[in-house]
Amino acid sequence: MHLDPETKRSLGLLLLGLAPGLVFLSEGMQKFLFPDALGTGRFAHLGFTHPAFWATFTACFEIGCACLLFIGWRVRLAVIPLFIVMIVAFVTTKRPELVQKGFWYTAHDYRTDFLTILSLIIIVLLGPGRWAMDHKMKAGKSIE
Repeated sequence: MHLDPETKRSLGLLLLGLAPGLVFLSEGMQKFLFPDALGTGRFAHLGFTHPAFWATFTACFEIGCACLLFIGWRVRLAVIPLFIVMIVAFVTTKRPELVQKGFWYTAHDYRTDFLTILSLIIIVLLGPGRWAMDHKMKAGKSIE
């Protein structure tokens, strides 16, 4: 099967968007499924004031933005809150870990976060591809 370059590019961007989308969907859902370990309890442990609010707020953004990545709608806008989530996560969890446990431990623990951030940067730079709703709406085509 031979695919033209634009089809390959769009397929690659579609698959690339699935990676952070699945990570954020999973992380957002787990904040509700396991509130003591990953939701309100975790935010309280990290020292957030009003941890229930921040856990719910973050989970909703993670789930909502993940869904936007999946369908390719408002993708560049959806990436902004996800970057903010990643920055806050780094500052509150990985930075202290780096100071306490060192570079190599943190490098291992941060690998998923690092790949997620790189994926989001690529999506911002290249856009979501021609199969995304953003592209179809821009081109004036109906969703098929």
